[in-house]
Amino acid sequence: MSDTTSLKVLVYSDDVNTRQQVISALGRRPHPDLPELEYVEVATEPVVLQQMDAGGIALAILDGEAVPAGGMGIAKQLKDEIFRCPPVVVLTGRPQDAWLATWSRAEAAVPHPIDPLHLAESVVSLLRSRVPATS
Repeated sequence: MSDTTSLKVLVYSDDVNTRQQVISALGRRPHPDLPELEYVEVATEPVVLQQMDAGGIALAILDGEAVPAGGMGIAKQLKDEIFRCPPVVVLTGRPQDAWLATWSRAEAAVPHPIDPLHLAESVVSLLRSRVPATS
């Protein structure tokens, strides 16, 4: 692909290790059909809201276990307040919490511990819908 534009992915967690796990799991280019990813690491809710309001984010990955503001509540707020909000992936504490991600209106939920393959599949699927097909 000759397109040099990257896709901005916001990664929110109060835990730097969780943010690094997400970034390591996805890498620079999780699929050859997609442009490279550029990560915006965020540790606090106000900065998530500021970054999302500013635009340019292709996808947000929000840690549902973050404190004091969990990713599911933030996801719901983003979906309620941002017109054409980018897709959101919520990291849940356990697989049984996927129903909460439905409440938050997130497009996907991936449980802790992070499975790199499951996360990459979810992210690639959501980003494909936002990237024009190349031929």
